[in-house]
Amino acid sequence: MNAPRTVTANFERPHLTSTQVGMLAFLASEVAFFSTLIVAYLAFFGKDLDGPRPSVLSIPLAALGTLCLVSSSVTIHFAERSLRRDQVSTFQGWWSLTIALGISFLAITFYEWHGLIYEQGLTISRNLFGTTYYTLVGFHALHVTCGVVSMLIIAVLGMRVHPPAAGVELVSWYWHFVDVVWIVVFCVVYLASRSAT
Repeated sequence: MNAPRTVTANFERPHLTSTQVGMLAFLASEVAFFSTLIVAYLAFFGKDLDGPRPSVLSIPLAALGTLCLVSSSVTIHFAERSLRRDQVSTFQGWWSLTIALGISFLAITFYEWHGLIYEQGLTISRNLFGTTYYTLVGFHALHVTCGVVSMLIIAVLGMRVHPPAAGVELVSWYWHFVDVVWIVVFCVVYLASRSAT
């Protein structure tokens, strides 16, 4: 009598390089960092005795910036896919469009801040809302700036040599993370907070 045969499936585990593991660890620390800023914003929400309050925020401007960032996640995906197919010129087009969308987001953010500071009188030291708002949105803008600079470096390198596939992948991960963080910030700061005032 033959013993029942056991079938074992060979599942290939995805192999992560040390740089990929490092980037994932960095992004995990960034999740903790932004979670702390969001919790601080929510903890101090509504504690101000005087204005300006979240009602001075411009949802149309923030929505336009959100559209730029969400679109940039799509364009960077197509850029990375083009590079994997060794379509360098197509990659450069999508990569440049991603950079342009990132810069557009920053321009919209700074335009909104100009109005908040000079028209609404909302500064980082005006009240608790100003402090938590500029800290949260400001650190996000700083991260977007770092992402744009990284993409510009890769774009310049790509003009001389083949774009570094590993660098493109890691910057893409970072950029998707920055976009997801902004969606959370937009929902908490611009939609939920504004409707609560």
